[in-house]
Amino acid sequence: MRELIRRNLTFFLLASVAAVIVRVFFIVHFPSVVNDSFVYGDIAKNWLQHGIYGLSGPDEISPTYIRLPGYPAFLAFVFAIFGMEHYRAALVIQAVLDVGTCFLCADIARRLIGSKAAKSTFLLAALCPFLADYAAAALAETLEIFCTALALDLAIAAFQNNKQLNWVCAGAACAGAILLRPDGVLLLVAIEAYLAFSVLFKAGAPEKLSGLRASAVVLLVAVAPLVPWTFRNWHTFRRFQSLAPRYANEENEFVPGGFNRWVKTWIADYTSVEEIYWQVPGSKIDPEQLPSRAFDSSEQQAATSYLIEGYNDELHVTPELDEKFGELADQRIRAHPVRYYLGLPVLRILDMWARPRTEMLPCDSRWWEFNDEPRWSALAVGFGAVNLAYLMCALVGWLKSRALPLTCLLLLFVILRSPFLATLENPEPRYTLEMYPIVIVFAAAALIRFVGRDMSPAPPGCLAGPQEGMDNERRGDHEQRIL
Repeated sequence: MRELIRRNLTFFLLASVAAVIVRVFFIVHFPSVVNDSFVYGDIAKNWLQHGIYGLSGPDEISPTYIRLPGYPAFLAFVFAIFGMEHYRAALVIQAVLDVGTCFLCADIARRLIGSKAAKSTFLLAALCPFLADYAAAALAETLEIFCTALALDLAIAAFQNNKQLNWVCAGAACAGAILLRPDGVLLLVAIEAYLAFSVLFKAGAPEKLSGLRASAVVLLVAVAPLVPWTFRNWHTFRRFQSLAPRYANEENEFVPGGFNRWVKTWIADYTSVEEIYWQVPGSKIDPEQLPSRAFDSSEQQAATSYLIEGYNDELHVTPELDEKFGELADQRIRAHPVRYYLGLPVLRILDMWARPRTEMLPCDSRWWEFNDEPRWSALAVGFGAVNLAYLMCALVGWLKSRALPLTCLLLLFVILRSPFLATLENPEPRYTLEMYPIVIVFAAAALIRFVGRDMSPAPPGCLAGPQEGMDNERRGDHEQRIL
């Protein structure tokens, strides 16, 4: 990558400037410090000032495990240097890291496709408004995307040269992703699954042993930071909690499982997340905002309205009310199991991938009704078109490059993560951003021309494949043939 940058110094300098300008624009005009940001920030302050990883209460600080320590540690670092609650400094650092993500995406493309694809990838990542938008949000997404791209880049490098240091660093990047968000485990699962698959296709015992050793190194390095976190939770709460609770609930906090199950019998888009799901608890639900698929008959609609009225009276879901929501959910699931287990999950996946990524901007989530100010409606349509263009180019690029070595590793991560996201009650588009470096790499592949003879399938493993074990000089020649 250093040689590529040296030979194309002017291009990368100008593209880097463009990347910085785009991210500074979002930081200046659309900075986002939301409720989750203050939760992270409160934990970071208490950790710094009182040595307690916890949340502030009326009388005392209560230890917590509702958030993994990755992002609070980042904010604590920022607050220690720039002052308490200096979120803008955190956004600036995130913007710098996001430019680093552009370089990582370019390096992935260089390793898989060639130097020409690396330049296209860097430009697509530098100008990507969705990455830049979240760099201006005090949330874990930008750091998670960086760790994901870093882990994939190091894993690909390790598959190609089998250097032990690359495996160690890939495991460390996976650890960073896991400490930022619990679903970062899927990144580790993808790498381990691909390693296991590659070992199966190794002919000799030394190659199999080397692959198993690499798998063990990545796994041990990735999970090692979770050991003190798990021990701390056991020591403090007497609870085995190696990640964070799915619903970010405290130790003795009631989780309305029946209500959540009812929500999953009809929710399919982010709009309903804002209008219904996030209103609970604390705000009233407007039954008129429920989509028609929330009930299958007039009797069911009346029962649903009755339960919502009961919630609106209390503004929280009591165990008794939760049981009734659960009974309604079970009735709907029994009547339409295909819809619950297949139809709605597919719709949630499609919505997370395809809708305009404007949830951090002042755009109406019901963008298709065009009831918003013209500029915000235009922005939503524009973002939707840009997102669709990236996705369509990525599909074309994958079809063109699917026979190249190691592209299956990228695809495997997408295949594992997308169905997992379909199980969530809150289909938020930001949850697909960890896969956007892969989208960008494949989109860049669509913008360059391949020579058919260079796209023959290669063994999917590390260590012994003729193309994946090439030294630097042969790899450079290989790139030239592709181009």
